[in-house]
Amino acid sequence: MKRIIYLGSLCLMLFACDGDFLDRDPQDQLTNNNFWENEEQLILAANALYSNVKAKNTVNMENMGDNTLWPSTTQYQQIGSGNYGPDQTTLNTEWTTQYKGVRQANAFLENYKKADMDSLVAERLAAEVRVIRALMYSYLTAFWGDVPLVTTTLGLDELMIPRTPKEEVVDFLLEDLEDAARFLPSEIPTGENLGRMSKGAALALKARIALYNNRFEVAEKAAKDVMDLGVYELFTSGDPSRNYYDLFTDAGKLANGNNRETIIARVNLEDVSMHNLSREIQVPDQVVRWNPTKSLIDSYLMADGLPIDKSPLYDVNTYEDVFEDRDPRMIQTILRPGSEWGGRYDGREENDDPGIFEVPKFQSDRRGAVTLTGYYFTKYVDLGAVPTYNRDDNDFHLLRYAEVLLTYAEARLEQGTLTQDDVNKTINLLRERVGMIPMNLAELEANGLNIREEIRRERRVELALEGQRYFDIKRWEQGAFLGEDVKGTNIHWLADPEAAGNLRTDEDGFILAHTGRTFDPGKHYLWPIPLPQLERNPDLAQNPGW
Repeated sequence: MKRIIYLGSLCLMLFACDGDFLDRDPQDQLTNNNFWENEEQLILAANALYSNVKAKNTVNMENMGDNTLWPSTTQYQQIGSGNYGPDQTTLNTEWTTQYKGVRQANAFLENYKKADMDSLVAERLAAEVRVIRALMYSYLTAFWGDVPLVTTTLGLDELMIPRTPKEEVVDFLLEDLEDAARFLPSEIPTGENLGRMSKGAALALKARIALYNNRFEVAEKAAKDVMDLGVYELFTSGDPSRNYYDLFTDAGKLANGNNRETIIARVNLEDVSMHNLSREIQVPDQVVRWNPTKSLIDSYLMADGLPIDKSPLYDVNTYEDVFEDRDPRMIQTILRPGSEWGGRYDGREENDDPGIFEVPKFQSDRRGAVTLTGYYFTKYVDLGAVPTYNRDDNDFHLLRYAEVLLTYAEARLEQGTLTQDDVNKTINLLRERVGMIPMNLAELEANGLNIREEIRRERRVELALEGQRYFDIKRWEQGAFLGEDVKGTNIHWLADPEAAGNLRTDEDGFILAHTGRTFDPGKHYLWPIPLPQLERNPDLAQNPGW
């Protein structure tokens, strides 16, 4: 099989055609009737489906949560702030994009058995397609709840179908992923198969979908099934102070062959498939695209394992103090003073070493990275890619073994069966990777900490900037967080408070980076059905409150 990254989408035209569209098939071009003939064509069709796996878009969606703030009024920011409606373009884009991919998958599954080839290879390709289709439906159900469950390519006279109850869609996905897992290899795809879906991908996605829908027993089993495969392990680069950070740079690329953690990824290769994420995170002449929030900063524990409001170690008087004695993942996610960066000139008046970050920059003068909150990300930044445009080839990590471990722990907790041994073989492996003090359930209770809150905290800090926070907030019914003002650092911690210019602050001096957010629990847990879709198909019916 060819690496999926090299293949274009020339065969996508096939998925848009019904078999009876033409009375006679032309002899000089491919059609739905003469395409599904051999292994080469089937591989080409399956590879085309991989273009539906989200890329940088999954990081963009982080702006709907409370971990980061986009510098301008983008549609994802509007969604996160509650200021949007059924006519919002992104809603319709997500709907049409996901359903276009679903139709492509359905066309494959309707036709793949026609190919004259090894049946086991054909079933493996079909299983990969089922995983991709389930991934698309996982977003559809997370956004809208009830959605049309379509498993065949529909003709024009069949398009007006109503929405299927979400629970039925989820039932279908869980069963379909279990079936797909039976035909997929356990080993991590490498070489020419790099980036393809595997048994672990099917089971890990099943665990995520089950967890998102409070099917905790199913989530626990699916996560345990992944763990029992014995092929995945947490990535390390040999240095605890960089293990976590390196995973999201070139050092953690699947193509290197040393990353056995990432289960589903959008793989990128130099000069073949590239993007601009590193530069956008530390863009050296504009406002950075992802501004870490005070909420995220405050979520990191102190080195003693206690939250900042309970730990005697938390004594902040300066900007540098914020980063002292914290969970090591903080400084491998958030840029710490004294670190290398690509943002060039920071907030210092005299800057004789632009390659080192010391002071946040708030005023734009077209030289240096500007922040709205006083903080910058370092996660997902490959320094070599920052100076140039669209020359970043870091992989996008959509689902990691770390998430599987977190899913197992949370599912056990919600069933009332979580033990210290469970914590040791899940969360404490994540902490051990970075040299963080282990989680001890007895100590949490002794310190008056809520175990559920701490399990959820662990998920937040481990998966920050990976597109999961918004969905977690919704499934935990914590939407009130999305209605709060977005705050940044405290200007009194800066050596020169005037460097923050005329930025608004609250009464304690914390920057008010974005206000006017709202969250209505009667409507905002689900997106409205996009207006163009309602106009085409009134049978869809609108979600409550819209």
